[in-house]
Amino acid sequence: MATRELISLLDRWKPKRIVVAGDFMLDRYAYGNAERLSPDAPVPVLAIVREEAKAGGAANVCLDLRALQCDVATLSVVGDDAAGLEMREALEEAGCDTQGLVIDSNRPTTVKHNFVGLAQHRHPQKMFRVDTEDKSPMSEEAIKQLLDMADQLLVGADMLCLEDYNKGVLSRAACQGLIERAKRRGVPVLVDPAAIDDYSKYRGATCITPNRTEAERATHRQDVGNDLEALTAMARSLKQQCALDTIVLTLDKAGALLLEADDQPQLVPTVARQVYDVTGAGDMVLAMLAAARANGADWRQSVALANTAAGLEVEKFGVVPITLEEVLLSLLQNDHASGKLRRLEHLLPELAAHRKQGKRIAFTNGCFDILHAGHVQYLRHAARHGDLLIVGVNSDDSIRRLKGPQRPVNQLDDRVLVLSELESVDYVVVFDDDTPMDLIETIRPDALVKGADYTREQVVGHEVVESYGGEVVLVPLVEGRSTTNIIEKVKG
Repeated sequence: MATRELISLLDRWKPKRIVVAGDFMLDRYAYGNAERLSPDAPVPVLAIVREEAKAGGAANVCLDLRALQCDVATLSVVGDDAAGLEMREALEEAGCDTQGLVIDSNRPTTVKHNFVGLAQHRHPQKMFRVDTEDKSPMSEEAIKQLLDMADQLLVGADMLCLEDYNKGVLSRAACQGLIERAKRRGVPVLVDPAAIDDYSKYRGATCITPNRTEAERATHRQDVGNDLEALTAMARSLKQQCALDTIVLTLDKAGALLLEADDQPQLVPTVARQVYDVTGAGDMVLAMLAAARANGADWRQSVALANTAAGLEVEKFGVVPITLEEVLLSLLQNDHASGKLRRLEHLLPELAAHRKQGKRIAFTNGCFDILHAGHVQYLRHAARHGDLLIVGVNSDDSIRRLKGPQRPVNQLDDRVLVLSELESVDYVVVFDDDTPMDLIETIRPDALVKGADYTREQVVGHEVVESYGGEVVLVPLVEGRSTTNIIEKVKG
């Protein structure tokens, strides 16, 4: 599948209304230092430094969908307690419609207390978790209130997501009632199933998204691994058992197996990533599948986007919603896997995605004919004035016009290759004019950087950058280091 196809899909992205039903929870985190063992037991002591609370469980799917620019309505049963109120406030702050959170004073809001320690200046590590919950099935009255609320929220909805953590909200009666109501209105139903032995309560849904381990448990199989025939048999079994249109079987770093109505398996690969924490990856898959399908993507495109979003999620600690801009940026960068060189028309959408994340753009330019220590030091200084540094490089013809027929010593491809290997440089873009004025006017950098051998008035583009509030920065040069000096020394 062409990456450009997915990029084009995100360029046409529209906000869609998605209802999320399931086990809404509150995740509490206590962060601290774990530098010593307790004197009275062989356990680490966590000295708490800070605490925070986040909406978790099915509520995290809501936050993921908000990050993907969807309109979100919540549907669940929560306790009449402080945790339920705190979770509701967190969802409302994120822009979710919380009228569908039914209060049941007879059961507490599920709370996960996470204790995270930092030892020997390494990255944070979850030490243990304490859960406050009531997993008993909901009362008939609570289910009735839930389904009555669903009748209201599903009007005009584009998708219904069921996020099941097996905490009691999505009982068989609740699941079947929700699926039936959604189908009556033509609203597709996507399910992230619980780790349970029987998926029959999801019967009639549009799609379920178990991971391999969950699917093995539900089909009573073991050690299926990555054998395509065995995976396909397992997926077909679940698809038939639950009368599904589609099944998406997630396979960690192997991507996902997609089985549509034609029953022909498709393996949708993913980009290999450095896994830091898998928490929240399943939520992210469900959210992106729902958002992409609501935006008209076919199943293969939707799974590819879900793989990308989940891959970004596992690179982060804890549950962190992945924004649409992050997904777009990842696709744009994968589309240019050969390095840092960009054509201007391809660079601009990447910069737009960076800017939506609040990143500051720095720009400098030059010939960079024979790269030397002075260049390296200069580019290090330039990079400090932005989150990203773009280097405009004169073409060979441009250098010949400026410096004569004997230059450049190194051809453009070689100069770009060497620049691209520098950690301080994020993007390289080539220009053929005598000055980078057109580049500066188009890129609109936050910081325009040149060497201190120029005055501010001599810097090409200073008026343009300052007109929209950008700054012109003059950085020091390393004395005695220049391409001209090196050439003269070699000649001598």
